[in-house]
Amino acid sequence: MWYDLQTLLALWSGLDVVVGLAFLVQYRRLRRSGGPGWWALACAVHLCALVALAARPLLPAWVGLPLGNLLFIATFGLLWVGLRAHVGLPVRRALRGLGLLLLVLWPVNVFFVLAIDSLTARHLLWAGTNVALLGFMLRDLHRQAPRPMPAEWLALNAVLWFQVAGLLGSAALARTLAWGFEQTVGLVLFFFFFAYLLTALAFHCMITLRLRQEADAARAEQRQRETDLRRLVDNLDAGVMVFLPDHLLQRLNTAARRFLGWPLAGGSRLLPEPVRLQWQMLGEDGQPLRRHDQPFERVLMSGQPVRDMVVGLQLPDGSPVRWALCSGYPESDVHGGLRRVVMTFIDITAMRAALTEQKALEVRLAQSQKMQALGTLAGGVAHDFNNILAAILGNADLAREDLPPDARAHQSLDEISTAARRGRELVRQILAFSRQQPMVRGRLRLSAMVAESCALLRAALPPQVQLVQTVADDLPDICADATQLQQVLVNLGTNALHAMHGRSGRVAFVLDTLAVPDPDLPPDIAQACAASGQPAVRLRVSDEGCGMEDAVLHRVFEPFFTTKPVGQGTGLGLPVVLGIVEAHGGHIALHSRVGEGTTITLLFPPTTPAMDTPTTKPVTMPRVEPTPTTRPTADTEQAPHVLYLDDDETLVFLVRRLLERRGYRVTAVGLQDEALRLVRERPGQFALLLTDYNMPGMSGLEVARHALAADPALTVAVASGYITDELQAEAKAAGVREVVFKTDAVDQFCEIVARLVKPAEA
Repeated sequence: MWYDLQTLLALWSGLDVVVGLAFLVQYRRLRRSGGPGWWALACAVHLCALVALAARPLLPAWVGLPLGNLLFIATFGLLWVGLRAHVGLPVRRALRGLGLLLLVLWPVNVFFVLAIDSLTARHLLWAGTNVALLGFMLRDLHRQAPRPMPAEWLALNAVLWFQVAGLLGSAALARTLAWGFEQTVGLVLFFFFFAYLLTALAFHCMITLRLRQEADAARAEQRQRETDLRRLVDNLDAGVMVFLPDHLLQRLNTAARRFLGWPLAGGSRLLPEPVRLQWQMLGEDGQPLRRHDQPFERVLMSGQPVRDMVVGLQLPDGSPVRWALCSGYPESDVHGGLRRVVMTFIDITAMRAALTEQKALEVRLAQSQKMQALGTLAGGVAHDFNNILAAILGNADLAREDLPPDARAHQSLDEISTAARRGRELVRQILAFSRQQPMVRGRLRLSAMVAESCALLRAALPPQVQLVQTVADDLPDICADATQLQQVLVNLGTNALHAMHGRSGRVAFVLDTLAVPDPDLPPDIAQACAASGQPAVRLRVSDEGCGMEDAVLHRVFEPFFTTKPVGQGTGLGLPVVLGIVEAHGGHIALHSRVGEGTTITLLFPPTTPAMDTPTTKPVTMPRVEPTPTTRPTADTEQAPHVLYLDDDETLVFLVRRLLERRGYRVTAVGLQDEALRLVRERPGQFALLLTDYNMPGMSGLEVARHALAADPALTVAVASGYITDELQAEAKAAGVREVVFKTDAVDQFCEIVARLVKPAEA
C-alpha cells in the first residue's frame, strides 16, 4: 500500500513529542492562560493512544480497541479544555463532563467489540464523539472571539471545521466502502496527521497572539507609566534637569524652564539636541563657586549624591540671581558606568528674599527697641537733670538779685546760667529724640519753611559752597510743628555743610511730591495720600561731600554716635531728626557713598481738612488775666497762697524763695500725703497747687485728682521735665489747668504762676 500504518504511528509519535514539548515551553511563558499546559497534556494522551494502537495485537481485543478509542477521544476533550482555559472560560465543568463521557464510552466500546464486533459501528461512535467535542470547541471559540476576529482565530476556526469535515468524511467512507481495520485506521491516521499538524500550528498561533497582546499591553502599560511619570515630574514645583556627563543638558521639566526663563508653551521636555548652559554658579555667601565645589562636578568626581546645597545662578541675560536648594544624583548604566546626572532643585529666591527682609526687620526691630529703651532712659534722666538745671538757674537768678549791680560775681553767674541753659537745650534734644516733648501742630507750607531755613544757613555758608533750592509748584500743605520742623531743616543743612569739609561743591534742598502708587512710599503714608487725594511731600537734602561708609551708615541714627572730634558734636543731631520726623508721621531714608556725597530724603503725608486746626497743644484751661510780676505791696496776709509739692528738697527750697520774693505766700512740702492733708484742712485758702509729676509713690496727677476732690475750686498745675501728648490728655481729663515745663527760666516760671493764681478769699 502507499502508506504503512506502523510508519504513520512512528511519525505521529515523534510529532506528538515535538509539539508537546513546544506547548510545555509556551506554558512556562504563559502560565496565566493555562491553555498550553492542557494542550501539552493532550499531546501526551495522544501519544499514549498511538502506543495503544500500535500494541493492539499484543493486547486482548476488548482492551486494546476500547482503550485506543477512549484515548483519542480524551485527546479531543483535552484540546477543548485547553481552548476554554486559553479564552478565559471555566474548565472545571468541562473536565467533569469529559470524565463522565469517558466512563460512559468505555463499556459501550467494550460491548461493540465483544457483542457486535463491527468496525463501522466503532468508527461511527468514535467519529461522532469527536465531532461533538469539535462542536463544543467551535461554540466556545465563536462566543469568546473578538470582533473583528483576528487572523489567528480565523485560522483555528478553519482548522476545526476541517477536522469536522474529515471526521464526517471518514465515517461515510467507512460505512460505504466496508474496508478492513488496517485500511480504515491507516486512512484516518493519514488524514488526521495533517489535521493534527494544522491544529498544533493554529494553537501555537493563538499562543503567539496572546503573547503579542500581553507584550503590547505591557508596552502600553509601560508607556502609560512613563507618561504618568513624565507628567508627574513635569508638574512638580521642583525643577528637574538631566545632564550628560559632558555637561550637556538633555532634558528638563516645566519648573526648570520657568526657573531658566525659557518659554513654557510648546516646549519639549526632551531637547532636540543637548544644550550647554552658560551660567555662573554662586555659593550661599554670594561669591562664585569654584568648579570642583559645584554640585554637578561633585557628583562626577565622587559618583555619590549631593543633597540640599544652596546655590545661586546668574544667567547670562543679566536677570537677577536665582537661588535654589539643589541636589544631584548619578544615574548609571547596566555596566555601572555613569550615564547621566539628574539635578533637582527648589526655587528659594522668594524665600531667601523673605529671609533677607526678615533679618533686616530684625535689625530694625532691635534698633527700634534700643531706641525705645534709650528714649525711656532719656525721660528718666531728663527728670533728674531738669531738677538740677532748675536749681542751678533759679539759684543763679536769686544770687544775682542779692548782689549789688557792680559786683564781679555777676559775670560768673552769667556763665553759670549760660552753661545751665546749654544743658537745658541738650535735654530738649534728648526729649525730641525720644519724642517726649509737646508739639503744636498745624497746617504748614513746607516751601516757606525751606526758604526760611536756607536763609539762616546762608549766614554760615563758606564762599566755595553753593546752596541750591528747588521747589516744585502746587505743593500740598502738611500738618507739623513749625519750630521742630525748622530744627530738622537747619540740622540737616548744617550736617551737609560739615560734610563738605571746606571743599567746593553744593548743597541742594529739593522739594517736590511723590504720588500713589510709588514703590518708595511707605504703606501708612500711601494710605494717607489715598485718603486725602493728594501726593506726599518729599524733601531731599543732598551734598557733594565725603559720604559715609556702610559701617557708619548703619549707626547714624544711634544717639550719641558721632564721627566728629571730641567737643564738636553730641551725636544727637540725626537721632533728633528721626524722632521729630517719625512723630509727624513721616519717613526718613538715607543714601550715601564714600566720595559721592549723601542724600537724606524726608517724606510727609499731606494735610487733610481735619488738620486745619492744631492737633496737639499744651493742655491749658482758659487763661485769666495775668497779674503783675512785680513784688506786691499789700499785706502778706492778702497775698495769693501757693502750695508747692516736690520730692526734691533743693527745688522745694528754691521755689519757696523765688515765689516769696515776688510777694506770694508759699507752703512748700516734699510729701504727697502732707500736701493733701493741707488741702483738706484748709479748703479755699490756696490759690494754686503746683505739684511735680514724677514722684515715688503717688504721681502728680493722682495728687491733683485727690486735691480737686477735696477742693473743686482749687487751681492745680503739674510740672514735668518731659511732657508727652498722653500726659497732657490725662492732665486735662483730671482737671489740671496747665502742664508746666520744668526747665523754663525763672521769669517764665513766675509768669506762669502769676497767670494761674487768684487772690485768696477773705
